[in-house]
Amino acid sequence: MGKAAAARKLAAAAAYGGGGLSVLGATLYGVLTAEAKLARRAIGNFSSEPPPDSTGWYGRGRPGPAIKVALLGDSSAAGYGVERVEETPGALLASGLAERADRRVYLRAFAKVGARSSDLDGQITRTLPIGPDLAVILIGANDVTHSVLPAASVRSLSDAVRRLRDAGVAVLVGTCPDLGTVKPIAPPLKQVARVWSRRLAAAQTIAVVEEGGRSVSLSSVLGPEFQAAPALLFGPDQFHPSAEGYRSLATVLLPSAMAALGLIPDDEDQPEAIRGEGVLPITAAAVQAVKTPGIEVDGTEVGGARFGVRGLWVELRHRRRQPPTVGEAPDEHDEAPAGAAAPSTAPE
Repeated sequence: MGKAAAARKLAAAAAYGGGGLSVLGATLYGVLTAEAKLARRAIGNFSSEPPPDSTGWYGRGRPGPAIKVALLGDSSAAGYGVERVEETPGALLASGLAERADRRVYLRAFAKVGARSSDLDGQITRTLPIGPDLAVILIGANDVTHSVLPAASVRSLSDAVRRLRDAGVAVLVGTCPDLGTVKPIAPPLKQVARVWSRRLAAAQTIAVVEEGGRSVSLSSVLGPEFQAAPALLFGPDQFHPSAEGYRSLATVLLPSAMAALGLIPDDEDQPEAIRGEGVLPITAAAVQAVKTPGIEVDGTEVGGARFGVRGLWVELRHRRRQPPTVGEAPDEHDEAPAGAAAPSTAPE
């Protein structure tokens, strides 16, 4: 099965409740689980402290109306492993949005360490009352490391994006990173992790765009951190990227977040062929996106039609990277928007 066909098959399996990849997935995940157990024996435990909560107001002194952002997903969204709130992805993203848009930003972090795609439903239930303008979701790595079959994982994500879009919320999903960049991990675990994380990312792209969201590829954006931190593959309670790794993550997310909010410059309105941008069928775009971090995929029309003979038409974009943002600590003294209850410390 080719890469495009595999991505299409996986998306179809998620949509229709099972199918051809499930048996193959169980076999490969059995290898993954066995190898991971052996590798864990050589890896020590990391801090059990939760990450700093990035919930609050950003852009003090900037004008309104405020942009409301909900941050959902797993430890990569929560910023597990850093000690200062200014170093979390939420703080970096909200600080960058406030600076680039010259607006105040209210960010509410719902992400939980260890979360899988099936946990998004509960996070969205807590998200909707604040009426966010944008929901940013980072999810997928724990689905791979905990042997969640891809069809179930993608189905949960698809349902999550649909709920948010039905509520009028713009959605940006950072797809599963390439876990094959964990170079110190020996074969066959490395190959299995790469195949399944990339395949999941391609299927996530298809599911997200078909439900009206947009995706951005994380691919190997954390590759240098993965190389230095092999324990990352084995769960959120052992080791995660450094502050610099999360800064790289926020740098990739920020341009697409601006686009999702309709805040991009006029000269970036149309795809530029010179930058490798263009209009493609969704499966071809999804396969291309998993190879390069920062590639954004969003639905579009060709001749007034959303679909062609090869499926949904999408724009593949390489958004211009912004200079690194200096994260600020959130201002917790301002009144939170209606429905934004205090953060819960209860487990998922």
